[in-house]
Amino acid sequence: MEAVPRMPMIWLDLKEAGEFAFNAAVKKSAVSVPRDFEGCSTLRKYLGQLHFLQSRIPMGNGQDAAVPVTWTEIFSGKAVTHEDIKYEQACVLYNLGALHSMLGAMDKRVSEECAAGAFTYLRDHFPHSYSVDMSHQILSLNINLMLGQAQECLLEKSMLDNRKSFLVARISAQVVDYYKEACRALENSETASLLGKIQKDWKKLVQMKIYYFAAVAHLHMGKQAEEQQKFGERVIYFQSALDKLNEAIKLAKGQPETVQEALRFTMDVIGGKYNSAKKDNDFIYHEAVPALDTLQSVKGAPLVKALPVNPTDPAVTGPDIFAKLVPMAAHEASSLYSEEKAKLLRDVMAKIEAKNEVLDQFMDSMQLDPETVDNLDMYNHIPPALMEKCAALSVRPDTVRNLVQSMQVLSGVFTDVEASLKEIRDLLEEDEAQERKLQELLGKVPPAPGSPPGLAEVSKECSKYLELHEKASFTNTELHRAMNLHLGNLRLLGGPLEQVRAALPTPNLSEEDKQVLQNLKRILAKVQEMRDQRMSLEQQLREMIQKDDITTSLVTTDRSEMKKLFEEQLKKYDQLKVYLEQNLAAQENVLKALTDANVKYAAVRKALAEVEHKWNTTVQTLVASYEAYEDLMKKSQEGKDFYTDLEGKAAKLLERARAACQASEAHRQQLLESPEGPGAPPEPPAGPPASSSSSLELLASLTPEAFSLDASLKGKQRMNKQNFLQAQPGEGLRGPRPSDDPLSMLDPLWTLNKA
Repeated sequence: MEAVPRMPMIWLDLKEAGEFAFNAAVKKSAVSVPRDFEGCSTLRKYLGQLHFLQSRIPMGNGQDAAVPVTWTEIFSGKAVTHEDIKYEQACVLYNLGALHSMLGAMDKRVSEECAAGAFTYLRDHFPHSYSVDMSHQILSLNINLMLGQAQECLLEKSMLDNRKSFLVARISAQVVDYYKEACRALENSETASLLGKIQKDWKKLVQMKIYYFAAVAHLHMGKQAEEQQKFGERVIYFQSALDKLNEAIKLAKGQPETVQEALRFTMDVIGGKYNSAKKDNDFIYHEAVPALDTLQSVKGAPLVKALPVNPTDPAVTGPDIFAKLVPMAAHEASSLYSEEKAKLLRDVMAKIEAKNEVLDQFMDSMQLDPETVDNLDMYNHIPPALMEKCAALSVRPDTVRNLVQSMQVLSGVFTDVEASLKEIRDLLEEDEAQERKLQELLGKVPPAPGSPPGLAEVSKECSKYLELHEKASFTNTELHRAMNLHLGNLRLLGGPLEQVRAALPTPNLSEEDKQVLQNLKRILAKVQEMRDQRMSLEQQLREMIQKDDITTSLVTTDRSEMKKLFEEQLKKYDQLKVYLEQNLAAQENVLKALTDANVKYAAVRKALAEVEHKWNTTVQTLVASYEAYEDLMKKSQEGKDFYTDLEGKAAKLLERARAACQASEAHRQQLLESPEGPGAPPEPPAGPPASSSSSLELLASLTPEAFSLDASLKGKQRMNKQNFLQAQPGEGLRGPRPSDDPLSMLDPLWTLNKA
């Protein structure tokens, strides 16, 4: 992953300046800044001088020296004018953040943290009503985008530096968290209406990056599992990474070639890792592969932050060109008062964040989603996916019949082939038995002169066809089993919708269970109400602090009275602080009530979870049956084609077997009818051939002297008619056959183990 191509980043355009009565040279240099870090320095200097000017001359909204300030709004291109010097400061600060975002998107990949700092200062210290591009929603979106991109740069460096896999996974998980926050803002309808056309492009890129960096996180978690020799966990992490990367590839349609190249590169890495891990675990380690949700989730490690902005930092602003206009004492006192306000805000926010953290952890542990606690309505409707399958089968009423007929035809052909092969095998076994009897009587006899080895070939082909038939028989059995498995579901899908709905499981809750459910929903609504109230009070406090400007009072107040003035001015926040403290104190009671309600809800929750699982399983089974129909039809047709071909070959082989067996029987008959024994040429017939009779009838008509042995067989047992008819099993003229190869004494034409 060290050489993975870089993903593109989002950068913001700079606002264009209009009318503002200020030093022309300074104004021009701040408007037409170069697109480099020198331009960032110029903007910071101009911002600092504007702050110095504001601290001495009343140029704010509604003040005596206020002048028109005009800037172009980014998304609409319209000129927006306000008679407020803070508007000029806000636009310069926005351009500072936009320029840093532009530089961060270049190959150097730096300064996103500076961009986030500029947008954060703009959001927290300026009104949001100046223009759309500086609204609270847009600035929060920009902050999360810049922090996400800064964390992304850190991730690139961590992979290049070969940091530990677990650390890289946490850094990547934090990238995902930042982008998820940005994506939530992009999905907000109000934000989407503000952004206009670029909202879709940004949203598509951010969603793709969420899945991409989630895949990177799980890839490195798999690497860590590999280092710890947890081979089952390694497989599931790599599999999850592959799934998330596939989602990213789906969302990457229309993205630049650099994105496609990065995705292809990452697919090669993750795909190779997954295949290797799965193969090793399947054939070597055999560890159980756990479910992903049973493993500990990867928590992000936020290693970037919005760099703070100090507009009056002398190291940045340079000399104060307005130093002679207003006494610095008033400016210093205003700064001290701003610090008091900031301290008050920090204290309140520390309490709020502590309570929010407890609340978030508690809600995460409870795993209660207000939107899914009461999902009883879903059981009253057939899901769209299943409805689509029912509609498809409604226009194909012969689906089940066609499938059954196809399988019946397949069974018929299968039976015909099996009968033909059985008949061939019976013919061969009967011929072999006759041949064995002949050898027991006469010993090993040579084949008929000029006779082809037909039975050996027939036997060989029969064995081959039987082997094919046996293998295909298993497939045929599985095909019938699959058909029987899906046939009932297909009939159900093709029937009335009421039957389909009745087949889906539904919960059966008592009145007490419903009351428990309603009580839990009520308390969850209280939790959300508490959250909303807390956010509203926090926002009111921030707005009051931003609007609180006592510069006029400071100019007329003696230095010795400054501390008293600060205390009096800060009292205006006491009421809001009381409301916030009451809200925070109520959290403990609300969570206690929620705990009690959740205890009562446990049994209902378990029952609903079981019903939901059965409902989902039933829906998936029915959908799978529909999707299996075409495959069953295709497989049955393939089976029919296979057995039709095999049937033709088996029929031809049967004819050959019959002919070969008839020839073999004729040869044996000839040997038995020959008066001089095997090997002697038959004498020409003196008259018309005798009427046909069986070999045993012919033997019965002969005298025992006809079975006398020649001199070469002296000392051996004499064979007569009675001995032949009562022959001992397993013995011939040559004695007992070896037990290890019962076919070794047969004629070479039939010996399977012939050298």
